[in-house]
Amino acid sequence: MTTPRFDPRFTENVINAMGPNTSPRIRQVMGSLIRHVHDFARENELTVDEWMAGVKLLNWAGQMSDDKRNEGQLVCDVLGLESLVDEITFTLAGEAKDAPTATAILGPFFRADTPYRPNGTDIVLTKPKGGGEMVFMHGHVIDFRTKKPLAGADVEVWQASTNGLYEQQDPEQAEHNLRGKFKTDEEGRYYFYCLRPTPYPIPNDGPSGKLLTLMDRHPFRPAHIHILATKEGYRPLTTQIFDRQDKYLDNDSVFAVKDSLIVDFVPLKNDPHASLELEYDVKLVADAVSNDV
Repeated sequence: MTTPRFDPRFTENVINAMGPNTSPRIRQVMGSLIRHVHDFARENELTVDEWMAGVKLLNWAGQMSDDKRNEGQLVCDVLGLESLVDEITFTLAGEAKDAPTATAILGPFFRADTPYRPNGTDIVLTKPKGGGEMVFMHGHVIDFRTKKPLAGADVEVWQASTNGLYEQQDPEQAEHNLRGKFKTDEEGRYYFYCLRPTPYPIPNDGPSGKLLTLMDRHPFRPAHIHILATKEGYRPLTTQIFDRQDKYLDNDSVFAVKDSLIVDFVPLKNDPHASLELEYDVKLVADAVSNDV
């Protein structure tokens, strides 16, 4: 019989150290996490120097994070963890042939203080360098089951500029540039002007960029617009929509693209403010609807 190289009882001792007042869910999650992390360390025979490098990376992510950029979340993104959790959550919420709008990751550049704007507003507050194509984006928020439009729903959007930066990354952009929160009208409609999104690299000045370099991976995200849709009595929806013409759809650096979230920007006539149009309806699921859709 082969003698184990490492103490075979160590991991179970750590798991069993949880006290009797630990909730069942915490016991399950933390027990699994401890077991997997310990197995990872043993499998790779992790050294103290390597472990400390990981600790420093986590500390670095925390030190860089604030209310305008979540570097810890970005680390999870480049590892595919946020997109995997999103997939799990969406699957558990229930699937159907005519499914509600698919979810996607929130991303690290969400701002909780985005202001409401009237429908029809142009959210391009700072003219992008190098030009940019203007888009009239519009659609309805509808009940997934009844197909009826939902008045008074909130549709929040945000996107990067053509230089690849969100406004909080770029001192030359106006506050809340390319962001807006819109309330649907009595017909469930929202509408505004924005830019056709362009691909951009995720920031390389932090641990996320360092991890991508270590793994010899490119940093680019396909062109997308973020959407957060909410309505009282309905499940909040966090998603992204992607330009079908983008070359990074098949190798998004954070693995967030779903086929149902790929959209087409089409030519728009007789609008002096925009040359392109994007119509996009958002389907929300009522809270009371059971998971077996």
